[in-house]
Amino acid sequence: MAGAVTHPPVLLASASPRRRELLTMVGIAHEVIPADIDEAYVPGEVPSAHAQRLAEEKAALVAARNPAAIVVGADTIVVVDGVVLGKPASRADAGRMLRALSGRSHVVYTAVAVRRGESAASAIEAVDVTFRHLSDEEIAAYIDTGEPMDKAGAYGIQGFGAMIVERIDGDFFAVMGLPLGRMVRLMETIGARYDFLRGVLDVPAR
Repeated sequence: MAGAVTHPPVLLASASPRRRELLTMVGIAHEVIPADIDEAYVPGEVPSAHAQRLAEEKAALVAARNPAAIVVGADTIVVVDGVVLGKPASRADAGRMLRALSGRSHVVYTAVAVRRGESAASAIEAVDVTFRHLSDEEIAAYIDTGEPMDKAGAYGIQGFGAMIVERIDGDFFAVMGLPLGRMVRLMETIGARYDFLRGVLDVPAR
């Protein structure tokens, strides 16, 4: 006989407001428990592997303290010409990044990891994003909005940054910071499923 379906707690191991908004948007009730980890690169580590390792470490850290919960970790990296663009340190730094991205394509890597106790799964999404050509005046005006200052690559695609993006080849939500479709498929591998009306549920025992 099928067992009862329960709602496991979902914990987001990230302080990103965008990731929280995405989980809320699709009806996944959750708590935020940011994971404080060392985000330095290890020797020889490529950006995609770095993002996946950080997502896994964030999820593992929070899951170790909350073994009954489903923990979601994520990390996003913006790369152009092999150079990683982090969060700008100043207006001038934001301007430098936006000029480097203007009129061309770059890659956004977003890794997502899910974990429950010792059960874990992770994956990475790579998305090609193309900016239209930006004048110096447009770059300055965009920086004036304040939006670039807390975002990798100095732009947010879900806000004013939508006006400077010409094309996206891949998962839009990955560019925002959390590939939702990939996340729920990973949850299925550790014994949970997504329900449109009820959020995340345990897979019932048979």
